[in-house]
Order: sequence, then structure tokens, then C-alpha cells
Amino acid sequence: MSGEKIFLDTNIIVYAYDKSAGEKHRIAADIMIELWKRGNGVVSPQVLQEFFVITTRKISKPLKVSVVKEIIKDLLVWDVIVNDSETILSAIDIHLKYKYSFWDSMIISAALQGGASRLYSEDFSNGQTIKGMTIKNPFL
Repeated sequence: MSGEKIFLDTNIIVYAYDKSAGEKHRIAADIMIELWKRGNGVVSPQVLQEFFVITTRKISKPLKVSVVKEIIKDLLVWDVIVNDSETILSAIDIHLKYKYSFWDSMIISAALQGGASRLYSEDFSNGQTIKGMTIKNPFL
């Protein structure tokens, strides 16, 4: 995880703050701590939006909106890859080639646009490489 950019899918960040997630919480929190130390985390607005909704409404012990807002403020220090026309067109190509949903393809496309060498997620094929970026499920 040295200087390489690491893109985090929503589920990794959610688990890092969801103490009821057990072992996934510990693993995700360790990943987040390491990325904070190295300053090489990458996210997209889509990830931050999903994080807000899930942590304030869908986890077993929802967090306060004010707390989640502060977490998101902190995450805005990382590289935030804003989806543009190039990201959307690339996502469509990824969707066609790899058969991921459009929204999952947007995550992959944003990670690629951000120069990430790795994408951490539990939602994609572990070990798959797309355009030089490796997908890793840290919970396996």
C-alpha cells in the first residue's frame, strides 16, 4: 500500500465505521488507518453519497447525520474523482465488457480515472485486473 493510490468502494468505508460488522469492521478500519497514514486514499462522490445513506439509515446502529458529515469532510482530503463525460463513457465500456452493473462500472471507472492501482471492494471479482488496476476483496 506504499505510494500507490488505493480506491475504496463504499462497503469498505461503511464497515470501517460500522462496529457491528465484526471482523469486517476490524479489517476495514485497519485499511482506513493505513490509507490515512500514507495519504493515498481515493474515492468518488458516488462512494461518499452511498456512505452517507447507508450509515445514517441502513446499518443496524445508524450514525448521526452530523457525525457522518464530519467523516465525509475528512474523506474530502483524499483524492475525490468527480465523474465527468469520460468517466461515464468508460463506465459504459466496462459495463459492456465485464457485465458489471452500470453503477458498479462507474466505481471502477472512477478508480481508473483516479490512477488507482488497486480497488478494494467485496462486490467485484477478487483478483480481477481491469486496465492495469487490480480488484481486491480484503475480507477473503
